[in-house]
Amino acid sequence: MLILLPPSEGKTAPARGNPLALDDLRLPVLNPARTKVIDALVELCTTRPDEAVDILGIPKTQPELVAANAALLDAPAARADRIYTGVLYDALSPATLSPAAKRRATGRVMVTSSVFGLVGLADRIPAYRLSGDTTLPGIGGIQAHWRAHLGPGLTEALGDGLLVDLRSGTYTAFWRPDEVGDRTATVRVLHEHNGQRKVVSHFNKATKGRLVRALLESGANPRTPTKLAEALRDLGWHVEETQQKKITQLDVVVTDL
Repeated sequence: MLILLPPSEGKTAPARGNPLALDDLRLPVLNPARTKVIDALVELCTTRPDEAVDILGIPKTQPELVAANAALLDAPAARADRIYTGVLYDALSPATLSPAAKRRATGRVMVTSSVFGLVGLADRIPAYRLSGDTTLPGIGGIQAHWRAHLGPGLTEALGDGLLVDLRSGTYTAFWRPDEVGDRTATVRVLHEHNGQRKVVSHFNKATKGRLVRALLESGANPRTPTKLAEALRDLGWHVEETQQKKITQLDVVVTDL
């Protein structure tokens, strides 16, 4: 099973540590594509910092984010599960997983990244600022760049297992699971209030984090979308299945108490 997460917009920059070593990351097949993005991002933020603010959508009150990108190759790196922050990662709380669940997380969970394509939770990366919908000089659209290069890495990471796709809309455009649709489950979180269901960003992110945590702690390793739905129900989740062509969509319903 491969659980695919979105990145967080906010990131925690480590205060110390060795710099990025691309050859130490999982999926070295992606390193040429990673290098192209890194080189273009560092070039932009080093030589045209004022333009970088607008191109990257960085608030003018946070010029340090441009400087961080410019220093990407020399900045301290840390485990990805310490770099990514926010509601989903707070709910997942990788640092507080049991030892067995931490081992499962290292092998089964990957994060979609605008700079690195995919990273494992134990991969050591620096903090960066690059949204998935950016058009980067020298590269073009980040989504199109990764659509052209991410396939081999995802195929390698997935093997013959089940893909649990929890990516947000921006990052689903990096790669479409058409060829493995029959063993792909996407998850949508619906908040039910007074009989009405809707998607609420906070509930969506937090619930996905708790859901991944529950799967990792349980040790469940389903090989089909239906088995995944059964495993989640066994863990106390309200899950409804629908088919979207070959892909199974699982609706996780969160009800007000």
